[in-house]
Amino acid sequence: MPFQIIRNDITKVSADVIVNTANPAPVIGGGTDSAIYHAAGETQLLAARREIGEIKPGCAAVTPAFGLSAKYIIHTVSPVWVDGTRGERDILRSCYAASLSLAAELSAESIAFPLIATGTYGFPREEALDIALKEIGKFLLSHEMLVTLVVFDRRSVALSADLMGSIDEYIDENGVRLAREQEYGTDRRIRERRRRTEVLEQTVFGGIPDNAPAAPHPFPQAAQKPAMPKSKAVAVPEPDFSDTDLLLSASAAEKTLDDMLSGAGKTFQQKLFELIDERGLDDVTVYKNANIDRKVFSKIRCNAGYKPKKKTAVAFAIALKLDMPAMLDLLSRAEIAFSPASRFDLIITWFIEHGIYDIFEINAALFHYGEPILGD
Repeated sequence: MPFQIIRNDITKVSADVIVNTANPAPVIGGGTDSAIYHAAGETQLLAARREIGEIKPGCAAVTPAFGLSAKYIIHTVSPVWVDGTRGERDILRSCYAASLSLAAELSAESIAFPLIATGTYGFPREEALDIALKEIGKFLLSHEMLVTLVVFDRRSVALSADLMGSIDEYIDENGVRLAREQEYGTDRRIRERRRRTEVLEQTVFGGIPDNAPAAPHPFPQAAQKPAMPKSKAVAVPEPDFSDTDLLLSASAAEKTLDDMLSGAGKTFQQKLFELIDERGLDDVTVYKNANIDRKVFSKIRCNAGYKPKKKTAVAFAIALKLDMPAMLDLLSRAEIAFSPASRFDLIITWFIEHGIYDIFEINAALFHYGEPILGD
């Protein structure tokens, strides 16, 4: 996938380019800067860094990677957070944009970033993450490169308090609903149990006593049968299967298996490209907005029987901005379902119900909650 968030030590990541949060002057600083110098080889890297000289905040320069599992180190000078009124946000945006642009000039196929400025420089994590995702997303719209955001732990990916609170509440509410349904059953199951109880009472006790209050018919849309004389046995009503999901219609039952299979619907791949055409979208826009690699997308287009992973199928639904019914229909064609017991499913549902289709924002939330991120 073109973009990923991983939990790791950036000095242990393999990529064409490793980004270092450098000091303006050619000296070894603390945090990430110190770790990169130590892993790459302090003497060699410091000598190369001195050849560059001072780097202004928001700018970037390149040295060899020496002992790292990379070709290059891009050094960028991040802003020191004071109060947000001194251009800190613009400087941080420039750090990402300048680093990505330089990586493209170097023909790099992959680049790994730390979450710039959030350590000793004190930039608020929530805002730093938002800026990182927007700048990376903007770059990937016009470039083919694997961009990795490397963090020490999931707490580093700080969501806004409002967003996290809303998702937590949504997960909790649906967890309560699921527990209630498992304990007491859904409304449909409750109605079915009541119907069976009434049938049993009429069968065993020969009808309802004269002084019993009239009860509403369990299925109002069904025709009421006339009351039978008391001198006759009460017949057991025929079961009403109008609320049973698994009943086959008479016409379906008469069909042969070959007939039914010949009328099978569109595959996931066929439906996907039908939706792309209906929305007037081009392939590049779709696979980039889905966080899908170009080569993977090309294979999908050539394979009518393609069966995606769940995270890939959902990524396409996000790229196409499908509502819940349309997304579930697309996923069903790959034999994929959603469950209220799945936090992944609930998080995706929350974003769709709120009309948020930014895959970078969604992936940050999924990573924060320890769920797989979207893409392939």
